[in-house]
Amino acid sequence: MTSLDSVPSSAAQGEYGPYRPPDVTVVLPTYNERDNIPVAIDRVAKALHGLHWEIVVVDDNSPDGTADLVETIAARDGRVRCIRRIGRRGLSGACVEGMMAAAAPIVAVMDSDLQHDETLLPKMFERVRTGDAEIVVGSRYVEGGDAGGGLSRVRHAGSMVANGLARVLLGVKLTDPMSGFFMLERSMVERLEPKLSHQGFKILLDLVASAPRSTKVVELPYTFRERTAGESKLDELVTIEFLALIVSKLLFNAVSVRFILFMAVGASGVVVHLATLRTGIALPGITFEVAQTAATVVAMTWNFFLNNWLTYRDRRLHGLAMIRGLLSFYLVCSVGVVANVGVASVVHGADQVWWVAGTAGAVVGAVWNYAASAALTWRVR
Repeated sequence: MTSLDSVPSSAAQGEYGPYRPPDVTVVLPTYNERDNIPVAIDRVAKALHGLHWEIVVVDDNSPDGTADLVETIAARDGRVRCIRRIGRRGLSGACVEGMMAAAAPIVAVMDSDLQHDETLLPKMFERVRTGDAEIVVGSRYVEGGDAGGGLSRVRHAGSMVANGLARVLLGVKLTDPMSGFFMLERSMVERLEPKLSHQGFKILLDLVASAPRSTKVVELPYTFRERTAGESKLDELVTIEFLALIVSKLLFNAVSVRFILFMAVGASGVVVHLATLRTGIALPGITFEVAQTAATVVAMTWNFFLNNWLTYRDRRLHGLAMIRGLLSFYLVCSVGVVANVGVASVVHGADQVWWVAGTAGAVVGAVWNYAASAALTWRVR
């Protein structure tokens, strides 16, 4: 490791004098926000006038050219940077990468769709800088805040239910734990990063639930604006991922959100298997063995498509890649069946307790299927 004493003074200070890091970094995660991002950057710059700032745009390789536009802006203004993520998707992961890449000791996260009120940033910065708070959250539901027209009735109701679950089950004392608008010290992100899930959309909830209970959190009110361009990235799957995140936190991060979703899909596959088996054996001329084989194939097919839609939504396969993925999933699950039966037989031969043997085989098969399909089917890095 190179010591600071060995670094030439010209490199340490720069050609034109000592380097001054920014006071605050604002992370803007994007996906197909080409129409909004120039306005978002301009508004943040004006809101932070008088502070030494930088903006880090983390783009999930948007097909609409968002990253290209940001790089053009960055070429004119060195305070703007772009991180283009290739082969990776997901709001939480983008936020974590952006915060970890921040040059400032204080970092903020906000949406790039113009729905968050950037004029709140100086107040948030002052609260963190003075030590009045360790995490400052822009809240729609604290006194003085307003969800405004930014949420439909269905999304507003869902947000309220999710907030209630987070408070009751995780003990998160926030009016708006689903907020995507917050600020904290980068050092806190670095400490908590090993506990964070990079999957899903609710990074604030993950941060607060992972932080010590003594963490000082302050909420500041703001009005949630209507989206004027582009489309919301939130859909019905966000609620499912949110529930999986709660389960993961209740289990003290012992299992990942993705593994929980994979197991939930597997449980639904058992139901599909039994329903198919029952239908098959009711048909004339169909033996149990044939019905069981058909049920197994149907259940594997069900599990693949549901996992592709939900568990691996950030690596969703399409077209020929989906067909290849299905075939590889069949292969992986077939090996899993062999592992399941083999382990169960060994355990049963040792203690003769059928349910212990069955459980052991099922666990080994499930873990194999998860690990192997992640590597071979969806090629998770």
